[in-house]
Amino acid sequence: MRARVHGVEPRSRANGPGARFVVWLQGCTLGCPGCFNPTTHPADGGHEIEVAELAAQLEASGAEGLSLSGGEPFQQPAAALALLEAARAQGKSTLAFSGYTLDELRALPLGERILAHLDVLIDGRYVAGERLATGLRGSENQRIRLLTSRYSEADVAATPEAEIRISPTGEVILTGVDPLKLKVLR
Repeated sequence: MRARVHGVEPRSRANGPGARFVVWLQGCTLGCPGCFNPTTHPADGGHEIEVAELAAQLEASGAEGLSLSGGEPFQQPAAALALLEAARAQGKSTLAFSGYTLDELRALPLGERILAHLDVLIDGRYVAGERLATGLRGSENQRIRLLTSRYSEADVAATPEAEIRISPTGEVILTGVDPLKLKVLR
């Protein structure tokens, strides 16, 4: 099985509790005005990769869990489910960001199976007029759904809003729910 991926971050602390292996799945048709990640929207963007390769990278990363983001990760439901199943098989925790509400996810193909493999779901469309950018929520209308007892609200709230990383090749990576608001020290 293949997934269309916008990007991968092997160890992030700003995309969920602890060190996370983050996969941004490509493609989103929800069209939330003000979305800060519009390059993830075109369905033909990004690149294809075997889910088994992503699972191998997850295992090699040493991260405590998998975070799915996008785009809209559940517009690739089979790939999302396969990644979540792989994470569970490795004993990893799972978290996903989705513009769909919990009820909308339940109605999607594979929705119930996907939800059964998630510890935490951040759900709801981004609303620019309700910008929050803290506690893993981009806007106040979004909800943190603790679907298992693996994490508490305090665990989620302790996640940094943003992080910056410089790759071995000098690439600067900004990530998190508020990556563009990092304070620059001079």
